[in-house]
Amino acid sequence: MESLSGRKKVLEQKPMNFWERMYLPAIFKGMGITFMHMFKKKETIHYPEQEREFSENWRGMHSLKRDEQGRERCTACGLCALSCPAEAITMISAEREKGEEHLYREEKYAATYEINMLRCIFCGLCEEACPKEAIYLDGPIVPADYLRKDFIYGKDKLVEMSITELEALKGSTV
Repeated sequence: MESLSGRKKVLEQKPMNFWERMYLPAIFKGMGITFMHMFKKKETIHYPEQEREFSENWRGMHSLKRDEQGRERCTACGLCALSCPAEAITMISAEREKGEEHLYREEKYAATYEINMLRCIFCGLCEEACPKEAIYLDGPIVPADYLRKDFIYGKDKLVEMSITELEALKGSTV
């Protein structure tokens, strides 16, 4: 039966000679490749002392941003949680009360904001869905830990420091 395209390739199987049946050339070829790799430069990076260079589209740990006045940008609209395919983001919204104008940007804010880093697949859809540009995946590598509960990151780990907190840190170290 002919092929539909009219292009047919005939394969010929020639019998193997004695050395090919012994597999010695293949073994020596493999050993040669192994010895070549033994003398090449190592690609290992010793992590705590050296850090790997990341590409421009690196997605690290999440961070909740603040605006120029140091107020939280997140308005608890829930678009990031809806866009997350792994359902790793949960939040509870609350109303801003009088006297909290310096803390929150809008009348509604995220009272609790949690990301389960064990579920997160670092796809960046939460970052794209946020209309207020409040969440970014620009942090470092998520550190290793032993307990599952330590991988649920709340606002204490996600919200970036305010200007006053940074100044207090600089003042205490000087």
